[in-house]
Amino acid sequence: MKYLSLTFCIACLLFVFSCKTSQSTTDAIYNSSWELEYVTGPRIAFDGLYPNKKPQITFSKEEGKVMGNNGCNGYSADYTLEGNKLSFGEPGPTTLMFCEGGGEVVFLKTMKKIDAYSIDADGKLNLLMGDLPMMRFKKVTP
Repeated sequence: MKYLSLTFCIACLLFVFSCKTSQSTTDAIYNSSWELEYVTGPRIAFDGLYPNKKPQITFSKEEGKVMGNNGCNGYSADYTLEGNKLSFGEPGPTTLMFCEGGGEVVFLKTMKKIDAYSIDADGKLNLLMGDLPMMRFKKVTP
């Protein structure tokens, strides 16, 4: 009987902690700005794509929008988040500055391919297409 009670208590603790981890992973993308440190695809060096400013993204839970800069111009877009599934709508109005590097187009095209996300053990935000990491961001604000 003691072993049955102990097993039940351990199972309950595991369940509680697994639910808490899942919730905190989802909440981890909010209340922070994320700076791009990797994008797949182009054969140009990352610093060549974004010579002056690295793209950033911020998720607004209340508005259901992401906003930030794409390495040149500001942008905002709707997003849908269900579990680890993530998709972005068309970017809304952006500023219209001319910038070097061509990274703006790469960033916006890659965002349209995203269908999921993960946060790795190092706290990096990975935007995925299937299981393939397309973009990786580091947290820049708490």
